[in-house]
Amino acid sequence: MGPHPAVAAIRLAVRRVLHDVITEHSAPEHPLPGRTASAPAAPPAAGRPAQPPLVLVACSGGADSMALASALAFEARKLPVRAGAVTVDHGLQPGSDLRAAEVAARLTAMDLDPVEAVAVTVGRDGGPEAAARDARYAALDEAAERLGAAAVLLGHTRDDQAETVLLGLARGSGIRSLSGMAAVSGTAGRYRRPFLQLDRQTARKACMVQSLPVWDDPMNADPAYTRSRLRHEGLPALEKSLGKGVVEALARTAQLCRDDADALDTWAADADPSVRDEAGLLECAKLYALPPAVRRRVLRRAAIAEGAPAGSLFARHVEELDRLITGWRGQGAINLPGRVVARRQGGRLVIRQG
Repeated sequence: MGPHPAVAAIRLAVRRVLHDVITEHSAPEHPLPGRTASAPAAPPAAGRPAQPPLVLVACSGGADSMALASALAFEARKLPVRAGAVTVDHGLQPGSDLRAAEVAARLTAMDLDPVEAVAVTVGRDGGPEAAARDARYAALDEAAERLGAAAVLLGHTRDDQAETVLLGLARGSGIRSLSGMAAVSGTAGRYRRPFLQLDRQTARKACMVQSLPVWDDPMNADPAYTRSRLRHEGLPALEKSLGKGVVEALARTAQLCRDDADALDTWAADADPSVRDEAGLLECAKLYALPPAVRRRVLRRAAIAEGAPAGSLFARHVEELDRLITGWRGQGAINLPGRVVARRQGGRLVIRQG
């Protein structure tokens, strides 16, 4: 008799990702389409076989990441990969260090190695949720670099994807934000999300049938946090009004938006050289001729290239830039994040550090 359907589903999802990692590791000079290859690994010393790639799981101790850790531990025994784990202590609750140590002990008991508990300091920029996320990813990046990990697995589910799409919609964001989370992201495709096609209940069921202890973070139920309110109030209300299938539809919307956003980004990258003069300055007349979605992407790329932080460059900044092209009335320079200044001069758009 085979494993429970929930366990089989999470293992299959992880197995597929591990096969991708193994394939990429064995041929780093041939990255998969749309991904950036990692730097080729140093050749093994004479007489020593090449070491299998290391795959880490980011585990908070919650149902999603515990299910992911268990599936990684199981599948890694049958494949040429090494499996380890990192748990991040955000220090936001009393006893969080003890909780992180407990999670690390459970991961070690799964035969994952190495296992690390990393403490971080959460700042204030962007609000508590964004600050915690930034600190967590910084810690995961550092651990992956230090340990030489080929990939870091994240336990985001289809439900998380639906929430991300709705949050982007509520902010009035463009299709890139509505694209939600990518299955592969980060430097050289470091972060992998095997569970984006699985719902949260499948992960929780997999933990239950395997008798895996799960920690439910009280912050995930705290109505002070936007995502928590959306999870426990917003989405249930939508499903009550519109019927079941809202989560699946939102996740499908994310993929459709991602495909469109990728195509527009490629178009903008190809169009960029054609709207510049010999000195590399953007020509306003040529920019005006581009479709608005492409033109705004070219402007955003140009601002980032001059030092505007991508995370601080919002739609309103790009709209101000766009008005220098489409609504020119002699207005003055525009100040952008990162001390970048944009002005229109002699039919050219000049973007420079101020």
